[in-house]
Amino acid sequence: MPPEPLPLAAQLQGRAAADPAHFWALVPCAGSGTRAGAGTTPKQYCPVAGLPLVLHTLAAFAGVERLRSTLVAVAPGDMFFEAHGGGSYFTAACGGATRADTVLGGLRELRARGAGERDWVLVHDAARCLVTTAQINALIDSCAGDQVGGLLAHKLADTLKTASSGPGGIRVVSTVDRGDKWLAQTPQMFRLGPLTTALEKFGAVATDEASAMEAMGEHPRLVAGSALNFKVTYPEDFALAEAVLAQRMHAATLDRFGGAHRAAPPSPAAPPGVGATGSAA
Repeated sequence: MPPEPLPLAAQLQGRAAADPAHFWALVPCAGSGTRAGAGTTPKQYCPVAGLPLVLHTLAAFAGVERLRSTLVAVAPGDMFFEAHGGGSYFTAACGGATRADTVLGGLRELRARGAGERDWVLVHDAARCLVTTAQINALIDSCAGDQVGGLLAHKLADTLKTASSGPGGIRVVSTVDRGDKWLAQTPQMFRLGPLTTALEKFGAVATDEASAMEAMGEHPRLVAGSALNFKVTYPEDFALAEAVLAQRMHAATLDRFGGAHRAAPPSPAAPPGVGATGSAA
């Protein structure tokens, strides 16, 4: 019997070194952010520390010198970046109904722009505005020589419970061993070809790019991230992101997109219709 073929990721890894792989970033930016309580304004465009949230995200990627470019995948008709252009990224109206659809559209756009099947793509949530250039570089350093790729993740620190609901309310069923549990973050870094195949097959059920690769039988590498690399999801997250950025003085964003440095933390920003405490106004 002929030997079984190697997984696609391994085949691509074994190709001639004369065909070097490049690095690209892909930021899905087509979501509505309904859980953030931002009304009609998508959460990625709500102000945090004086600037739209997504610009803090893009500032971190602008500092990664190894990236050929960053693609921001927006929804058709989204004109936000018409007023916020930047030389370190470009936009494409390839957003879809789901995250997987948006990422697939972005991968096709990267291919049309010259990205190869072996090139690495770092997919990052637009709403993870506290990621740092150092963390992105650490992911690249850890995964550039890996057959599969990997993702930033944070080892679970809290006690984890399973629960059931009934007439007596939501009750604990058991405590889960947290020793091998990690919180998945982004960026998630995989080669363009294998990631496209994985999302085409399993994108409808995958919750992130890593889970699509896992469904293909791959085992992505976990790279330690930070608790601060959280995704702004709920109204109270805006105030926390603001506090962190104020502490950092958001210099990287200001250097690239303008604005005045602040000597003291500003008043907590919140999406329209949300008060400073995170409750509905």
